[in-house]
Amino acid sequence: MIPNSTGASRKDVKEQENIAYIRQMLGELRGVASHQGADMLCYLLEMAFVEAGDILSGKRELSFADAERNKAAGMAMKPSGKIQF
Repeated sequence: MIPNSTGASRKDVKEQENIAYIRQMLGELRGVASHQGADMLCYLLEMAFVEAGDILSGKRELSFADAERNKAAGMAMKPSGKIQF
């Protein structure tokens, strides 16, 4: 758990915990992609890992709520089935 030493709200602490969890999972996925020799996936996962780290360290905002920006495509994500290692 991330300490609440800066007077951050409970919501802010939960957001930080969620980003830390996402960052951890990205690191693990990068290892799987590397084992499979998926270089492009490794690169993309590393970029997301760095982004999550920047958010956690305060170098980057979590979002740009009111700014013009490119939004996610919103494509449907279906599980691929069983994952084999």
